[in-house]
Amino acid sequence: MPLIQEKDRKFIKGEFDSLKTPVKLVGFYADNGCDYCPQTRQLAEELAELSDMVDVEIHDFDRDRDLADQYGVDKVAATIVMSPDKDYGIRYFGIPSGYEFTSLLEDILMVGTGEVELQQSTLDVLRSINVPVHMKVFITPTCPYCPRAVRMSHKFAYVSDYIRGDMVEAMEFPVLANQYNVMAVPRTVINDRAYLEGAAPENMFIDKILEALSIKEPVTNW
Repeated sequence: MPLIQEKDRKFIKGEFDSLKTPVKLVGFYADNGCDYCPQTRQLAEELAELSDMVDVEIHDFDRDRDLADQYGVDKVAATIVMSPDKDYGIRYFGIPSGYEFTSLLEDILMVGTGEVELQQSTLDVLRSINVPVHMKVFITPTCPYCPRAVRMSHKFAYVSDYIRGDMVEAMEFPVLANQYNVMAVPRTVINDRAYLEGAAPENMFIDKILEALSIKEPVTNW
């Protein structure tokens, strides 16, 4: 049974007509211990059916562990949005369903069109960063505010070669959510040194990144 309804397929297909360059979805899934892997894989495959500009590459997490390590994938289901020749650091851990489905579509359009909406001051800071920044955005599919935080991290990752943005579905990874004391979503953790609650404006995300880069030691008690 299709996950994307016919009326939505038509709309998405029209949106994908604006893609100028190819987009690749790289998925890592497991046969055991991953309740949402089949649906996440099916979702990626259905999206690829809607445009010749979108391709999907499927990997078994257990058999292709070396490749997973290269991509920094340590849990499944995992979806990477990239171009055929560049990994921007855009990651989804867990199924991008509910409100996050829109985030996935917007990421595909961003990578495939090269268009990203950020303030010039934000772009200036992002392009000045020369050390790794890892943003983990904890979400739930029913949270209407979460996509803004996810997209912010993914926009930053698209612009900067030093930034990686992870969407982490809190209910699929409860141990990780508990580790970072996720009591409400979205909660963005930056380099394990700073965090931000809610769907904040981009200048607050920038301030938190700079704060995280100024702290020498990771926070051990969240």
